[in-house]
Amino acid sequence: MDALIVFDMDGVLAEVTESYREAVQQTVEHFTARRPERDLIQQYKNAGGWNNDWALSHRIAADWGVDVPYQTVVDYFNQIFIGKDGDGLILRENWLPQDGLLQRLSAQFGLSIFTGRLRYELNYTLRRFAPEVAFDPIICTGDVVRTKPAPDGLLKIGERKPGQRLIYVGDTVDDARAARDAGVPFIGIAAREQLRREEVVELFKQEQATAVIETVNQIEAAIREAL
Repeated sequence: MDALIVFDMDGVLAEVTESYREAVQQTVEHFTARRPERDLIQQYKNAGGWNNDWALSHRIAADWGVDVPYQTVVDYFNQIFIGKDGDGLILRENWLPQDGLLQRLSAQFGLSIFTGRLRYELNYTLRRFAPEVAFDPIICTGDVVRTKPAPDGLLKIGERKPGQRLIYVGDTVDDARAARDAGVPFIGIAAREQLRREEVVELFKQEQATAVIETVNQIEAAIREAL
């Protein structure tokens, strides 16, 4: 296998509107008594630099005039997101790849993950939906000094898989910028129901995405364009 398909997790392999995005809304509402609209959350995401949902929750609260210690925000977010041993909002996630997709891809390419999640958060979802899929390597936010949009995770994957051509699949401008700075072709996912979808697509084009698709299940044709 001379090509390695590297997936982001949220919005690519897992649908997280009712998990991570809902956790941002509930966290901000808890501290400010105001619930941010999901369109506002997407606006921050499109501005770039807000891959970390803890930091985003903290920032929205601060922008609304509520000064909360960062760790307090993190603790509350985790309480509602993970819950007690995985019974929180994370259970609202859905797996996006259709049956057989990852198996077909793994017959032709290596599969890897570069995500802004912490490893224990990622493991909850992989154990639930894809325990049989061999992603190697898996790089989480705790494995790099600089997180997305920095390219460090992709560069680390490249070091571990010398000689393989990487393709990165993501759904945010931070993903696209990480790929650009790593010199890796990027396939952008902008779901049909994506908030501010036209803006997202334009951002991907500005970052020279090789393709923009609506779902990971359209990836096979997009890979052929990227290689």
